[in-house]
Order: sequence, then C-alpha cells, then structure tokens
Amino acid sequence: MLKTPSGGAGHGAAATDGRLMSIGTVLNALRDEFPDITISKIRFLEAEGLVEPQRTPSGYRKFSAQDVERLGHVLRMQRDHYLPLKVIREHLDAMERGEAAPVQALCRPRDGEAGLEPVEKPSAPRVGRAELLAAAEIGEPELQEWESYGLITPLPDGAFEAEAVTVASLVAELGRFGIEPRHLRVMKAAADREAGLVDQVVAPLRRHRNPQTRAHAEARAKELAGLTVKLHAALVQTALGVRLP
Repeated sequence: MLKTPSGGAGHGAAATDGRLMSIGTVLNALRDEFPDITISKIRFLEAEGLVEPQRTPSGYRKFSAQDVERLGHVLRMQRDHYLPLKVIREHLDAMERGEAAPVQALCRPRDGEAGLEPVEKPSAPRVGRAELLAAAEIGEPELQEWESYGLITPLPDGAFEAEAVTVASLVAELGRFGIEPRHLRVMKAAADREAGLVDQVVAPLRRHRNPQTRAHAEARAKELAGLTVKLHAALVQTALGVRLP
C-alpha cells in the first residue's frame, strides 16, 4: 500500500469516502505535505503518465483517492531521492504488479560511504517542448505567440525551465478572461525589473571566493524573490481594492 499524503481532516475525508475529486481539491489535499505543489505540476505529472485521472464528458479531471495516493508517492520519491520520473513511473508500475523492490534499491551507495546517493539529481528541472504543451494544455500556435512576446523563453537547447509550465497555464487562464498576451508585456517587464533588483543585491555574494558565501547568495535570492512576489500581490490587491482568499 502506498503511503497516503498528509492533510487536514476535511481533505482526508474527501480522499477516502469514495468520491472523485477535482484538481483543486487534490491540490489542497497535497499542499500540507508539499507546499510547492501547483495545478501545473499535477498536470505535468499526468502528462508524464504518472497518474491517469478520469475525465467528465466536458473534459474536467476527476481524481480518485488512489490517484492522490499515487501522486503523493511520486512527489516523495522526487523530494527524498531525486529520482527521475521515468524511474519513478517504472517503480510504481512494478509495485502495482507486486514486483517492486524498496525504493532504496533504486539508489546507489556513495563511494566509500554507506549512505545513499540519488541515481540522478538534476541541477534544475526542465521540460521539453512537447511536455510543456501537454502539461499546460495549449497548442503550438499559442506557445509561439507567447514566445514572440517574451512571456516564455526556451533555453539554448530548446528545452524550458519547469516554471514555464506555470507561466503558460496562468497565461492561458488569463486568456479566458479576454486578457491577451500583448497585454501581459507590462507584467513581464515589471518581473524583469524586480529580478534585476534582487540580482543587484546578491551579486556581490555570488562573486565571493568563499563557496559557503556563494551558496548563501542563492538562499538570499530565493528569500528576496519570495518577498517581492508577496509585495507585488499586495500592491495589486491594494490598487484594485480587493482581498484574495
């Protein structure tokens, strides 16, 4: 039996009473244990074949308790063992057939140590073009248009940073309200300026000779990025006179 993800009492009831859940309910059920989980991430894992929710006649996803359990297991194997998705998928399929070894068997010992080292530990999550299209549920024409406005930029080898899935999903959601990509250029420009400000603060740390100081620069950049995002959200809410839940 796969370990179920932790969550609040309400989420647990929704996950175990046999009812199917929307993707938003699944997000809330997983968020206690995985604070960084997003709808885009769930869609990406579905596109990679890690979970197969049912679909309503109108196309909405509906997840079972077993789907949520499987997602939790996938996310733990990524977080705790840094395993690639292909290995995770094969391991879960083998578990369902009753053939899987413990997950530790998928990791190799470090040289001269008894501990475990991940089979693969990517420096930064990346997705291919087809993966991005599938995860964000968009077509090639939309992606090309967004690229032309600089909203999404491929890496030199043609792949994308994993966060591009979130950007693409949000641009698509805004489009349903009539907000076109050309309208979002001002938001992209503001984001670039905010990123430049953060980089200006941490640049001296990144150039330091001490490796620990350079590592501290990355932690400081993440902290500052989080603060700028919160400030941006607060300023927009104040300007609109609304309060988000």
